Amino acid sequence: MSHDDFRRVDRHDPSTRRIASAQHYSPVLIVLTVLATAGILVYAVFLLNPANRGDLLPWLMVVSAETVLVVHALLAMWTVLSGTRDPRDYRYFTAQSLLFDAREAAGRGVRHQAHRWPLRLNGERVTVEVFVTAYGEPIETVRRTLRAALDLRGEHRTWLLDDGRSDEMRALAEEMGCRYLRRLNNHGAKAGNVNHALTIAKGEYFCIFDADFVPHPDFLEHTLPFFVDETVAFVQTPQTYGNLHNMISRGAGYMQTVFYKYVQPGRNHFNAAFCVGTNVVFRRAAVHEIGGIHADSKSEDVWTSLRLHERGWRSVYLAKTLAVGDAPDTVEAYTKQQLRWATGGFEIMIKANPFSTKRALTPDQRIMYGITATHYLTGIAPGILLLVPPMEVYFDLHPVDLTVGFWQWLLVYAGFYVMQILLAFCTLGSFRWEVLMLAAVSFPIYVRALVNAILGREQQWHVTGATTRASSPFNFMIPQVLMFVFLLLTAAVGVWQNWTHSTVTLGTAWNLTNTFILGAFMVVAWREAHRVRRGLPVATRRAVAPAHSSVAPVPVASPSVVPLALAPTPQAGAVALAEDSVGSLVTRTGDSLTVRGPAVSEPSTTGHPRIPAPRRRRGAHR
Repeated sequence: MSHDDFRRVDRHDPSTRRIASAQHYSPVLIVLTVLATAGILVYAVFLLNPANRGDLLPWLMVVSAETVLVVHALLAMWTVLSGTRDPRDYRYFTAQSLLFDAREAAGRGVRHQAHRWPLRLNGERVTVEVFVTAYGEPIETVRRTLRAALDLRGEHRTWLLDDGRSDEMRALAEEMGCRYLRRLNNHGAKAGNVNHALTIAKGEYFCIFDADFVPHPDFLEHTLPFFVDETVAFVQTPQTYGNLHNMISRGAGYMQTVFYKYVQPGRNHFNAAFCVGTNVVFRRAAVHEIGGIHADSKSEDVWTSLRLHERGWRSVYLAKTLAVGDAPDTVEAYTKQQLRWATGGFEIMIKANPFSTKRALTPDQRIMYGITATHYLTGIAPGILLLVPPMEVYFDLHPVDLTVGFWQWLLVYAGFYVMQILLAFCTLGSFRWEVLMLAAVSFPIYVRALVNAILGREQQWHVTGATTRASSPFNFMIPQVLMFVFLLLTAAVGVWQNWTHSTVTLGTAWNLTNTFILGAFMVVAWREAHRVRRGLPVATRRAVAPAHSSVAPVPVASPSVVPLALAPTPQAGAVALAEDSVGSLVTRTGDSLTVRGPAVSEPSTTGHPRIPAPRRRRGAHR
């Protein structure tokens, strides 16, 4: 045979092709999910059986913690099994094929400028605003995101929303050729920043990207077609991380994998997929109907989603990576991120009880938001379980009756936890030790978050990758250090007891396992602290912007509407559409300072359409 018989026909090698062709909901995964559900039920029956109950206090501690874990595990399995349906239907693919009009692009002379190709939905021109929110991130981090945002295929305006009020950011916006906005205060944090931008940017749709999330050029191509359904309020895509270079970033990143790959798609089935704050496209009319992005909570994304669902709007989650960002890669960054997220989740549980009759939600949505509101209780449960083995070592108190055989206990316990590990292998490709470590040591963060929510304490806003001086990780993990010392002493006492009695107890083995896990976290923190003391960067690699080819294809015009090829955008010469000509325009509106667009290489607005007012949807959802 000639060499041509074996020539490459695609861009993949065997490993990447295997990933690209994999079925997310394979028969094996479905079977494992069903078996895991059965294992959860067997374990629950075992724990609640009065014949197996040991001493009351440790038994109550185990039952309370495991009840939270079991209930959430069962609901997670139900959600996962509900997510097999692709949200993209015939209308979606039809709209996608007609999103770009070759004839109009040729008439405007932008065939080689994919970022200026006119966008059409339902045969009408639409306008899109792209917001990049910044609050103290490194300049280079914001630069790569702005570069990618400017290069999105489809006509759009890119805005840098700078709540850090940095002159360096303003200079960067001028250099990149995008719009720049800043406020005189930070009321409402990120939500207030976006709401302020919406008073100026009047596009029918708007995207939000955190400063560290680099969008792919085809982001709009995959998200906008959903809006042919006039009841769709927003389209959310996953948070995918590109800086998984240490234990913290890998643990934080892989923690989210199952949620974004399986849980969020399942929530589509219940119309309860919620916004996660970045990599999202909103319909302006929907957000306007609820008075803007919810600004009274640090979890503005979930609150906004809940209010939209109450108004009858539909949300869509597309399980396709269309932007890559940075996971927290230090103990400080992880702690602050989880504290903010958990506080917002508990606020929903306390202030916006999804099961209240005042909430205009469907029964399905009530259950899904109930899961969201109580999710971080599963992070407090490990802290309770850590205290059970010391009760056996010091006070000879056992959660399970001693007459229960070791193998019987192991069998039911394995039915719960071993099946979770098998599911992790199936979904992540392997068991991630980093996830187990962070799950076991994060309980002080979630306890503090619960207290914050109950007492109504204001949680300061923090961003991933902010340019602040690195602090010792031990400043943020004092409870974990104290727990480790306590478990280490308990392990020594337990080993001495087992040695003198020539036996091995379950409590001692359990405590040794917990001590090892917390000890691994201490080692990770010590290494990080060592780098901080030496002045070395803790984070060494960041997410990489998607590559672009150098030339965009030339669409061919015809007498009818012709869809443009979905092709790469030229990296050089990207231009932001602007209504201003030269220089900057500074205006004050109330307490806001607005710095409008710098000069761009092609400032002409000849032929640009007027931005129509947002249209309300028709029908029962009004």
